[in-house]
Amino acid sequence: MTAITIRIRGLVQGVGFRPFIWHLATELGITGSVRNDGEGVRIDAWGESETLERFRLLITAQPPPLARIDALEQMAGDMAARPDQFVIAASDCSTSIHATPVTPDAALCPACMAEIHTPSSRFFDYPFTSCTHCGPRLSIVRATPYDRANTSMAPFPMCASCQREYDDPANRRFHAQAHTCPACGPSIWLEDASGRRSDTATATAILDRTAALLSQGLIIAIKGTGGIQLAVDATNHAAVTRLRRRKQRYDKPFALMGRDIAAIACHASVTPAEAELLSSAAAPIVLLAPHPQQSKDTPRPLATAIAPGQSRLGFMLPNSPLHSLLMARLQHPIVLTSGNRSDEPQCIDNSDARDRLAGIADHFLLHNRDIVNRLDDSVVTFMAEAPRLLRRARGYAPSPLLLHHSFARCGHILAMGSEMKNTFCQLSGREAILSQHTGDLEHAATRHDYHHALELYRQLFAFNPACIAIDQHPDYLSGRIGTDMAGQERIPLLPIQHHHAHIAAVMAENQLPLDGKPVLGIALDGLGFGSDGTLWGGEFLLADYCHYKRLACFQPVPMPGGTQAIREPWRNCFAHLHAAGWDDISRRFADTDIIRFLHTRPLPVLHRMIEQGINTPASSSCGRLFDAVAAALAICRHQVSYEGQAAIELENLARSAWSRHTPAYPYRLERRADTLQIIHWQPMWQALLDDLQQQLPTAEIAARFHRTLSHAITALAQQLCHSHATAIVVLCGGAFQNRLLLEAVTADLADKTPQLLIAGQTPLNDGGLALGQAAIAAATQWTKGTQHD
Repeated sequence: MTAITIRIRGLVQGVGFRPFIWHLATELGITGSVRNDGEGVRIDAWGESETLERFRLLITAQPPPLARIDALEQMAGDMAARPDQFVIAASDCSTSIHATPVTPDAALCPACMAEIHTPSSRFFDYPFTSCTHCGPRLSIVRATPYDRANTSMAPFPMCASCQREYDDPANRRFHAQAHTCPACGPSIWLEDASGRRSDTATATAILDRTAALLSQGLIIAIKGTGGIQLAVDATNHAAVTRLRRRKQRYDKPFALMGRDIAAIACHASVTPAEAELLSSAAAPIVLLAPHPQQSKDTPRPLATAIAPGQSRLGFMLPNSPLHSLLMARLQHPIVLTSGNRSDEPQCIDNSDARDRLAGIADHFLLHNRDIVNRLDDSVVTFMAEAPRLLRRARGYAPSPLLLHHSFARCGHILAMGSEMKNTFCQLSGREAILSQHTGDLEHAATRHDYHHALELYRQLFAFNPACIAIDQHPDYLSGRIGTDMAGQERIPLLPIQHHHAHIAAVMAENQLPLDGKPVLGIALDGLGFGSDGTLWGGEFLLADYCHYKRLACFQPVPMPGGTQAIREPWRNCFAHLHAAGWDDISRRFADTDIIRFLHTRPLPVLHRMIEQGINTPASSSCGRLFDAVAAALAICRHQVSYEGQAAIELENLARSAWSRHTPAYPYRLERRADTLQIIHWQPMWQALLDDLQQQLPTAEIAARFHRTLSHAITALAQQLCHSHATAIVVLCGGAFQNRLLLEAVTADLADKTPQLLIAGQTPLNDGGLALGQAAIAAATQWTKGTQHD
C-alpha cells in the first residue's frame, strides 16, 4: 500500500475534473480526496502501487472534454492519514491566487443533445440545457468566484430536481453553474418587428413557428449564447439579398449553419480533420471548399449572394441547444450572421436589438438570460496542412496559452493590442491569456466593450499589471487607453513596433525560449507604424524577443490620400505605376483598360500630391500591393466595402489558373548603402501590363503575381538566413491569411529552411498582436532583471 499526492495544473477547474477523478478513483478502489485550490487540483490517494500508477496514467489519457492538463507532478504522501473512502473535498482557498478560472463557452455535448431531442426526457425541447461538459461560461460571468450568483443565471434558482443533480458527484451536472431545466430556468419567446409577442406559449410551439418563418424567407434575429444573430434561409436568394441590403453588408461573406456534418457536406467538401473541428467543443466557423457543382442529394443550392468573390464557405454546426433544436426543424442551412448593421458591434441586449435591428429583422427570437460578455463566433481555416485561427473568440477565449518555461519568472504584463481586430493579452509567468476578439476600436460601442472586458479580466484573474505594452502607432486608441492607464497606475509603459510584435507572437505561441537565437521574421500585412516614422507592411526582420533589425522590405510607395487609398484601390495602382515610371508606362500601355481608367481620375492633383509629399505617406505595405494589382485587373477597382476584399477576390481569381508550373514575373532586388535590401516591383509591372495588353486571361495574370510574390519572398529569405546564420523562419501578418501565398511560400521553403513557424492558436492578423506585445515586454523586463541580478 502506497500514499501519493498528485498536483495538476492547467484548465482543470470548472470542467468536471473533480467528479472525473472521483469516478476514476472509486472504480479502481483508491481512497483519498480531490480538491480545487489556487494552483489547480490536488489529489491525495492511497492504494497499491500498480493501481496508483494506472490511476495516474488514466488521468492524462482520458481527462474530461473541456479539461487541459499542462503539468502533473507526483510526490510521496502520508501513509498514516489513510482514509476509508474517496471524497470530493471542499476547495482550499488558503493558497488562492485567483478564484476558479473561467473557461471558454463550450458547444452542446452529445449527452445534452440526446436529451433535448428525446421526448421522454425532462429536458426535451429545452433551449438552455448544459452540464459540466458544455454550455456558457465566459458569456455569462460577471465576477469571481465563478458561482451562479455571479453569473446571469442568478435570477433563476434551481428547482429541487436540478439541485439534486448539482449536488451529486456521480452526475455530470455536479457543480455546473448554468444548470437549469424548463421548471426553473430561462425561457424563450417570439415577437414581431413591432414588439408584439406571438401567442405560442411552449418552447416547442415557438421553435416550430420560428422554423416556419425562416422557411418563408423572413429574417429572424436570434439571441444566441454570445450575441444576437440574424438568420435567413441560405437557399433563398431573394431573402439573402434582402438581408444584405438591410444590413448594409454588400460584399462581405456570410457565415452558414448546417444541421449536421451530412447537411454541410451537401454543399462543401469536409475532410475528417475539418469535421472534427466543426464538431469540437469550440464549434468554430470553419472555412470549407464549396463543391464545384451541387450534389445530386442537395435539395436546393445555396444562394449565390452568400459569399461573392470567395473561394471558401464559412460553415458551423449548432453550438447551443437553441440552435440545435431550431436546425432540427429546418430542411436547409441558414445564414447566421452577427446582429448589427455593417461594421457595428453585435447586439447582446434585447432592447438594444429591438432598437438597432429595427428595419432589418422581421421577427425576434429572444430569451431572458442576459449575455454579459459579447462573444463573436471564432473562425478557423486549414492552411499549410494545419488549422489556423483567423478570429479567436467563442470556444477559445479565455483559455490560456502556455509559453516556454523560461517565462516562468516573468511578472504581470498587460498588452493592449492593435486598432483593428483588437484583442488584449494578460501575461503572467508561462501563461498568456488572450481576450476574445473585440473588433475595430473606431466604434464607440466597441471601445465600451474593450473597457468592460479589460476590467472583467483583471477581476477574474486577480491581475494587476506591472507593465503595459502598446503599439508604437501614435494614433491607436488602444495605445492611448494604455498610456492613460499606465499614467494613472504609475507603472511602466512600453511602446512596441507592430511587426516585431507579429513575429514575437508566433515565437511565443511556438514556445521559443526567452534567450533563444534570433529568427528571420517575414511580416506581411496592410500597415504598421515603422521605427523610421513611415508605414511598414512588407518586412524581413532579424528578431528575438528584445531586439529586431530591419534587413529588407518591399519597395516603399506613396499612398495618395492616406487612408482614402485603403478604401480606393485604384489610388495604390496609380502610385505603383507612378513609381515604375508613369510617363513611359502611360504611353506604352495607353490602350489597356487600367490606363484608360486612370486617365479619368484627377491625375494632375495626384501627381502634385506625390511630388510634394501632401497626404501621401510612404508605405512598404504588402496589402497595398495586392490592392494595386487587383485594381489593374478590374477587381474592386473603385473601392472596397470591407478590409482585405481586393486581396481576397484576387486570390480567388488566381486559384482558377494556378498550377505548379505557373511562371513568375521579374522583380529587382536593391541593396541600399545602409545595407537594407528592397524588393522593387517595376519589372513586374512592365511584364504584367504587357500581359494585359496581350489580353492574357486575368486569372493567369493573378496567378503569376502570386507566384512572383512567393519567389521573391523565398529567395530573399534563403539569402538572409544564410547571411545571418539563422535557422528559423517565422511567417506572420494578415497577408499570410492568403492560402495560395502561404502554401506557395511554405512549399518553396520546406526543403530549404530547417524550421518554419506559423501561428495556429492565435490569428496571423492583428488579432494575435497583443500576445507578441506581451512577450516582448516580458522579455524586456526579464532581461533587466537578469542584468540586475
